[in-house]
Amino acid sequence: MTEPVRTRITEMFGIRYPVICGGMMWLCTPRLCAAVSEAGGMGNLTAGNYETEEDFRRAIGEVRSYTDRPFMVNITLHPSVRLTRWHHEMYIRVCGEERVAGIEFSGTPVDTAFGRETVGFLKNAGVRIFQKVGSVRHAVHAEKAGYDGVYAAGLEEGGHPLMDDVTAMVLVPRIAESVRIPVVAAGGMADGRSLAAALVLGADAVMMATRFIATVECEVHEAVKRHLVERQEYDTVLFGRSLGMQGRALKNRMIGEIAAVEERGGGFDELAPLLSGLRIRRAWETGDVDNAPLMVGQSVGLVRDIPACRDLLERIASEAARRTAAAGRMLGAG
Repeated sequence: MTEPVRTRITEMFGIRYPVICGGMMWLCTPRLCAAVSEAGGMGNLTAGNYETEEDFRRAIGEVRSYTDRPFMVNITLHPSVRLTRWHHEMYIRVCGEERVAGIEFSGTPVDTAFGRETVGFLKNAGVRIFQKVGSVRHAVHAEKAGYDGVYAAGLEEGGHPLMDDVTAMVLVPRIAESVRIPVVAAGGMADGRSLAAALVLGADAVMMATRFIATVECEVHEAVKRHLVERQEYDTVLFGRSLGMQGRALKNRMIGEIAAVEERGGGFDELAPLLSGLRIRRAWETGDVDNAPLMVGQSVGLVRDIPACRDLLERIASEAARRTAAAGRMLGAG
C-alpha cells in the first residue's frame, strides 16, 4: 500500500490521501461516497439528491453503514427550480445534528445566505465547513467568516466556475498566499501529476469530480463511463453566461441547443427546460450522452480507464510521490 501523504487536510480529517470527491448532483450517492472514503480519501454525499429530511438522513446512515471513515456533504446554494430555501435549511440542520465530518458549500456563502450564526451552529457541532471559491476576495471572506478551508476552483472545473475565468494554475497559489486556512485545489485535477502540482502550488489537497464518474463504484450508466474515457480536454465548453452563472459541460447536441438560445438572446424561461436537473439525471441513468448538459471539466482529457476507487487513489498517491521526487532530483541537479 502506498505511504500516506501528510497535509493539513489529512491531519484535519484523519484520512490517508489528500484527495476529496467533489459534489455531483445525482452521482455522489452513498455507494460512491463510502468507496472514496474507504479508499483513503474523502467521499462526498450531495445533499441536493434528496428532497425530504427522511431520505437525507437515511442516505447519511447508509454511508455510515458502509464505512466508519469521514466524508463530506455538498450543499449548493445556487438558485434552483427544484430545491427551496427550506431544503437548504434542512440540509444544514441535519448535517449539524448528524455531526458529519465536513460540508462543501458552493454558490452563495452560507453566512451570507443564512447568517453568521449558522457558521457557529455547525462549528459547535464539530462540522468542518469549506466554501468553493473562484477568487481571492471570496477566499478572504471565507477566512474572516470562520470557515475551516476553501476550495480554489479554477476555470477548468466542471459545474459552475466563477465568471472571473481564472485557471487553477494561477488561482491556487494566489489564494494559498492570501489566506491561512487550508486550500483545496479544484479544476483540472485527475491524477498523481495533478496532486503533485497542487501541493507545490500551495494546496493541502485536491478536489476531483469528473475523474470519479469513471470509476467502478459510480452509479452511472456504463455508456457514460466509456464515453468519458473517449473524450478529450477540448471536448468541454462554457455556457450560461447570459444567465450570470456560467457552467462547463461536455460538447453535445443539447449544449449546442443551449448555445443557440443564448446567442439569439433567449431568456431563463426558454433555457430552464434544457438545463433541467431531471433531464441530467435521466442522461446519467440511461447513458444518453446527447440530450442533457453533462457537467464535467477539462480533466476529462486525463480520464483513460475505469478503475475501482481504491486502485485509483493508491495510483494517484504513488504517482504524486514519484513525480515530486523526480522534480526534486532535477532541481537539485541544477
